[in-house]
Amino acid sequence: MAETDAVFGGEHSAHFYFRDFWRADSGMLAALHTLAALGSVDEELSSLLAPYERYVLSGELNSRVEDVPRTLEAVESTFAGRPEFAIDYLDGLTVEHTGSPMWWFNLRPSNTEPLLRLNVEGADRITMERVRDDVLGLVREAAGGGE
Repeated sequence: MAETDAVFGGEHSAHFYFRDFWRADSGMLAALHTLAALGSVDEELSSLLAPYERYVLSGELNSRVEDVPRTLEAVESTFAGRPEFAIDYLDGLTVEHTGSPMWWFNLRPSNTEPLLRLNVEGADRITMERVRDDVLGLVREAAGGGE
């Protein structure tokens, strides 16, 4: 946000950052902006958000694992070295399918619990659900059948 002077930044895990609030995380400020937007129009929140929902989201899914690094490595090995996937390690493991249909997932460790947190986005519901289920299967297989 500092590099681009972004006004707002957000994460799937419900963290919201505002430039004019010292780039600090504030759920309360996000709630107040939401209420102000709702108070200025005669529409439902879902109607206001619809133009910004380009992809189908899984929501954050948690899997309890004993060996987080080994599980991440096992999932990564499924996608590594293949030209149709771009891999990033900025915050855990992010894999983006570079072809069609569009999808990506992020699998990252919790900072406070022995969990891996999965978020998936896809071009459509079928794609998102397939990727979600495939990645969860890889996590659970590597974790020895965990949650």
